Amino acid sequence: MKLNNNQEWSRRTFLSRSGLALAAGSLGISPSISLGKPDKNFKMKKAIKVTHTDSNFEREPLYPYRFKGSAITEAWQTVALMRSESGMEKIGIGTQGTLWSDKAVFQSHSTTGGNALMYAMTERALQIIKGNSFVDPVTLLDDIFPEVYAYGKKITNNPDLKKTFALNALVPVDNAAWLLFGAENGLKTFDEMIPDAYKPGLSHKHDKVASIPSFSVGASIKEIQAAADRGHFIMKLKTGAAGTQKEMLAKDIEFLSAVHKTLGHLETPYTKNGKIPYYFDVNERYEKKETLERFLDHAKKIDAFEQIAVIEEPFGEDNPTYVGDLGVRIAADESAHTVEDALQRIEQGYSAIAVKAIAKTMSMTMKIVQAAYEKQVPCFCADLTVNPILVDWNKNVAARLAPFPDMNLGLQETNGHQYYKNWDQMLGYHPMSNASWVQTKDGVYPTGPEFYQKSGGILASSPHYQKMFEI
Repeated sequence: MKLNNNQEWSRRTFLSRSGLALAAGSLGISPSISLGKPDKNFKMKKAIKVTHTDSNFEREPLYPYRFKGSAITEAWQTVALMRSESGMEKIGIGTQGTLWSDKAVFQSHSTTGGNALMYAMTERALQIIKGNSFVDPVTLLDDIFPEVYAYGKKITNNPDLKKTFALNALVPVDNAAWLLFGAENGLKTFDEMIPDAYKPGLSHKHDKVASIPSFSVGASIKEIQAAADRGHFIMKLKTGAAGTQKEMLAKDIEFLSAVHKTLGHLETPYTKNGKIPYYFDVNERYEKKETLERFLDHAKKIDAFEQIAVIEEPFGEDNPTYVGDLGVRIAADESAHTVEDALQRIEQGYSAIAVKAIAKTMSMTMKIVQAAYEKQVPCFCADLTVNPILVDWNKNVAARLAPFPDMNLGLQETNGHQYYKNWDQMLGYHPMSNASWVQTKDGVYPTGPEFYQKSGGILASSPHYQKMFEI
């Protein structure tokens, strides 16, 4: 494979940094793996040389999922294979969310075209890694991200490409690295794999995690009522309806009234006040703070304001509006691309972070969770309409996060069962599909001792995805 000058420089830098980390380890000095600060408690692991990589994908059809003024009808399931010099081989899985990660790329291409661009970035990452060594996945992500991101800007012809688009492309690569890292170092559980620097933010072990379904813009109240009847006590409700800002606000207010009329009187044992909490996701559709204030004024008028637990991403990421004075918890999601972005959002008054190990990589998620923990900002897990195995990658994080304020358990959005046409078939790809924690029961996932002992099944191999690489 012929390398251009930039790629050659990147590989030399990568090898240099990896060598430096190894040298530091031999001298008893811990490498930097968290925000540029050395983690004194991190035990140096061995260098893992990657001798072979491969990738593949499957196209999975969806029932239309409407948000950001558009809709997705297909999600590519990408898989990345890494083989080490010792012969150990692991496969990481990802789900591509082109509309969620960068609306501009999604709208500038066909569904297949947008997905193909993200997949090309996954493949580029594997090309960079092949023939090189890494010590831990977090440092590996730091090393490869700049080149993958620059490559993404080039092939999308978008100099303002969202960082999350690149991180989404790197999920299967990062997952493969975590699995290979664990296997090479004899780590048997997810808890053993968490570097000491990030353990404080992932130190809880809830015996239940809320299963949060998601309803797209225009969803019927009957569907929401049916979810409540099945035991779901918190639901993600997409607002930011299509149309002008005036039309959008009118539709959102009408929707809020219908939701409160349907759910407002219901009770739940999982909240401090015993009422159903409302979780609205605007997906950056509001252009001005005044528009959100009108929405909140209506909530107060109908006595729904006190039940709003969180409003996610009301404004675009370039909007510097301070949101800490709205009287309601505002969460950052796609705008908190990296840990630095998350800290900037916290400075703007955002008082919750929706983390996505299945969309921004486990490595970046650990950094964001720890930074938020240190700032005493709560986190919860949001979905990307991912496959059943990735639901449990996310669940491993959700089960270990500090309880969300005024609630007594971890929170995790999961909506794949609502939108994948072949969900039941995909469930069969999960290596522990019959385990107790895989299915929602009365609105929650039971995450008892077995869940932690088996790490939610994410360290086990999936025959289905292994077959994708058989000749």
